[in-house]
Amino acid sequence: MDRSETQNILNIIGKIADAEKVSLWAVGGFVRDKLLNIEVKDIDFAVEGNGPQFACKVAEIFNTRNVTIFEKFGTAMVQVNDFKLEFVGTRKESYQQDSRKPIVTESSLDDDLRRRDFTINAIAMGLNRENFEELYDPLNGCDDLRRGIIRTPLDPVVTFKDDPLRIMRAVRFATQLNFSIESKTYRAIKKMYPRLEIISQERITDELMKMLDASKPSAGFELLDSLGILTMILPELAAMKGVEQRAGYHHKDVFRHTLTVVDNVAAVNGSRELRFTALVHDIAKPATKRFVDGIGWTFHGHEEIGARMLPAACHRLKLPNSMMKYAQKLTRLHLRPIHLTEQGVTDSAIRRLLVQAEPNIDDLLTLCRADITSQNPQRVKKFLGNFDRLVERIHQVEEKDRMRAFQSPVRGDKIMEVCKLQPGPKVGKLKKLIEEAILDGAIPNDYDAAYEYLLQIKDQALNDLD
Repeated sequence: MDRSETQNILNIIGKIADAEKVSLWAVGGFVRDKLLNIEVKDIDFAVEGNGPQFACKVAEIFNTRNVTIFEKFGTAMVQVNDFKLEFVGTRKESYQQDSRKPIVTESSLDDDLRRRDFTINAIAMGLNRENFEELYDPLNGCDDLRRGIIRTPLDPVVTFKDDPLRIMRAVRFATQLNFSIESKTYRAIKKMYPRLEIISQERITDELMKMLDASKPSAGFELLDSLGILTMILPELAAMKGVEQRAGYHHKDVFRHTLTVVDNVAAVNGSRELRFTALVHDIAKPATKRFVDGIGWTFHGHEEIGARMLPAACHRLKLPNSMMKYAQKLTRLHLRPIHLTEQGVTDSAIRRLLVQAEPNIDDLLTLCRADITSQNPQRVKKFLGNFDRLVERIHQVEEKDRMRAFQSPVRGDKIMEVCKLQPGPKVGKLKKLIEEAILDGAIPNDYDAAYEYLLQIKDQALNDLD
């Protein structure tokens, strides 16, 4: 985003406020991020007066019809190019026990700042001519920004009782900004987090996803665990905790391993879907954990069982079906590349992996590389070396055999013509035989070879299918 464009918008809106004789302030996340030198496209404005009425004036000056008014809450949103401008009259709020929706009454700027979730979001920046870009900070939010502290403006117990979603927001901001939660606020969260039960799953999941977007997501999930929240909202992840020992054997804490994998992925890939998959790829390890004499702890079949567990978990989290299917696929396959390095790599095995992972082979390889964790640097170096050689072979086979978006070069209509068949399962089975021959390396992945192969096998194959 062009900073000069932001400045231009602030200048114009400030002049509108002067012309309308309205006291206007930029507030909330925009001011916080500006002070942290973070560029944003959403700007919140506090209007000492009627917010929606002033928003309509702004829309008129900017010649835009993209105005949404929320009468019930006294707010309005104006879209100007890529900017979302939200206007609200200064106010104070009160809450009922069973709802986080506030009862709103008009009030002063000071009341408006005190009602906000955290002091770092309660800094105002003047936009009128006499105080343009001057900070108003009665709650010492600037000091908390410098110290890296998450703190509530008022009694944190009351703050979290009124709106329990602020509990998740505290953890999310601490994760995103690499801040710590002030001790009184921390203790209040530990006391009040059961109030999260009145918050919709969609809002909780939205905060979880924003934690995954952070540069080091593990900090957020460790904080959720230390606060006691993890078991309530992500029981599958909480179940991974603990190191067990038996007869001199031990397995590393699956929880810590998982968070390391998530951080490893986050260091090289911004995909929220892949980071979520890293978080859940070992979801079935607690259920499949077994001790085998002479071997130690095993997790046989955890990749397949984990894939089967994911629909229920993703449904509870209200995640998109597409994300669930993506996580299922990569969870099922996440051991395959590592097994290939241990068992010897054949072109046939690589072809099958490419077909099964398509179009997510690159994400699968990223997850598998991130999954190589150990306290032994030499062990990690050895595994990574083997893995690098496997990736090189995969790219060679992929380029040689053109395996992307793989399917039989001879399509169903041609099979029906050659074999004098009507549409039905026999056509699909013949296509499958051709695909298997390509995957096994018996024939190359091209039309002429596949067509010739069909002519060779069709009579015997149709007899076998009758």
